[in-house]
Amino acid sequence: MSTIEESLAKHGIKLPPAPKALGNFAPYLVDAPYLYISGQISADLNGKPITGQIGGETTIEHGYQAARFCAINLLARAKAALGDLNRIERLIKLGAFVNAQPGFSQHPKVVNGASDFMTEVLGPEKAGHVRFAVGSSSLPSNASVEIEAVFRIST
Repeated sequence: MSTIEESLAKHGIKLPPAPKALGNFAPYLVDAPYLYISGQISADLNGKPITGQIGGETTIEHGYQAARFCAINLLARAKAALGDLNRIERLIKLGAFVNAQPGFSQHPKVVNGASDFMTEVLGPEKAGHVRFAVGSSSLPSNASVEIEAVFRIST
């Protein structure tokens, strides 16, 4: 097992199969030395979407957990793209959309679910990244969160 996979196992996480793309686009693109991963919606380990607008029908904690599942799905997609998660040298960027009620302004607290997870699993040296977290009035499948990622990889 790779170091990242050992860390996932330590956290009790078995990566699900990479989710299917919900449209006519590439789920990932390798343009060495970078891996670009298209937005992954919040879905549990069985692929069931985690849904609801944050700040209305759901809470910040719900959103935090939804963002955490987005991060798990990003790593599942990276595993499918690379074969070996040890090829990840660094997480460069997360771009996050939060399905939020008008007036909701705590998007960073929601997206911390993904950033915190990446730090736990990749370690702070590999997980230090830039990001954006913005609100959206809706997301595909009524998902609570959608996150894209850019990783630097070994070639």
